[in-house]
Amino acid sequence: MPYKEPKIEKLYYTIGEVARMFNVNTSLIRFWEKEFEIIKPHKNKKGNRLFTPEDIENFHLIYHLVKEKGLTLKGAEKKMKENKEDTINNFEVVKRLKEIRETLVEIKENI
Repeated sequence: MPYKEPKIEKLYYTIGEVARMFNVNTSLIRFWEKEFEIIKPHKNKKGNRLFTPEDIENFHLIYHLVKEKGLTLKGAEKKMKENKEDTINNFEVVKRLKEIRETLVEIKENI
């Protein structure tokens, strides 16, 4: 199996980096920050938002609910408040299945 570079985890991500991760505008990231209580970015002296890896995971969950499952913002917020454990577990299963699919596609291309 070929060597893979380990992913480097940063302590903080800028709003531009987060927007690029999800292929969305920075304005959407700011909007979700205001709408969802679970997103609490740190701010530096200039007032720039700095997001933690935990914030990134929450963005993944929000993105999954809103963009992939098609829930409204209120629906996503309600689902996260009522069934956060189930929502997280469901999201983790979907994320793992996507990773497995990527691995299988990579293997198929190498054959």
